Amino acid sequence: MVYNLEALASQHDFGVMEILNYYVKNSFSAYFEDSLPLEFFTRLQEMSQGYPALVAKAPDGLIAGFAFLHPYHPAPAFRAVAELTYFIAPDHTRQGLGGLFLERLIADGRKMGLKKLLASVSSLNEASLSFHQKQGFIQSGRLESVGLKFGREFDVVYLLKDI
Repeated sequence: MVYNLEALASQHDFGVMEILNYYVKNSFSAYFEDSLPLEFFTRLQEMSQGYPALVAKAPDGLIAGFAFLHPYHPAPAFRAVAELTYFIAPDHTRQGLGGLFLERLIADGRKMGLKKLLASVSSLNEASLSFHQKQGFIQSGRLESVGLKFGREFDVVYLLKDI
């Protein structure tokens, strides 16, 4: 499928939040337990301010996913590292969109002077762990049993990629 990537903007709020809330309610990908209000979109924009932030539109014009980089840490010592966040609508997974997002975020991150990307992934999100490992991320840390959602404990796995 061919996707059109464009900069994340206010008009994408409903589509982005619909995707995010799907993962909040149905997975260990998003760590919140309750649906987030539409106003949370503003928080996503604030997190990614000054960093690449994208939405992907499917041929039908609907938002198929979103992705952005944000600072790993506010201290200047970590300015060459960014954390990445992306969520893809369930009916658009395994269509190459994750790789498309990652390719664009890496290119844009390099232009900003970034040297490393960090992904924080639930140990119960096997698809994401597999995706990141196939994309050259290496496990660089693990916080054991720090999460609890749907009555299940999970680890947070940190994956790092040199760009």
